[in-house]
Amino acid sequence: MDPLTSALKVSASGLQAESTRLRIVSENIANARSTGDAPGADPFRRKTISFAAEVDRASGASLVEVDRIGTDDSAFNVEFDPGSPAADEKGMVKLPNVNILVEMADMREANRAYEANLQTIKQSRDLISQTIDLLRASQ
Repeated sequence: MDPLTSALKVSASGLQAESTRLRIVSENIANARSTGDAPGADPFRRKTISFAAEVDRASGASLVEVDRIGTDDSAFNVEFDPGSPAADEKGMVKLPNVNILVEMADMREANRAYEANLQTIKQSRDLISQTIDLLRASQ
């Protein structure tokens, strides 16, 4: 397989992985204040994502794939809110272990990686088009 097609495959796998990462970060942000259903129940637990390199046998290119979507086992945040339906007998409510600043930083990083992969695809397509134009002109 030619290098330009390999570059397209690598970038496409990066786009898919970063798209999944953005979805996970969005879920974390959307559930940042979700409490449990019952008093003392555990709230939403922050999701994590890890990637792995996978070799494409046809091209020999190293692609990125989602290895695992897991959960963050860190402690929940606790807040005094006796009026909440999720409050325990002491008036304490467990809140998700989601830090909005961390999620926003992850989102920004994923967005930039997505844009970089998209730019690589655009450049590869332009180079393929230029190659085709040169081949047509030489005939």
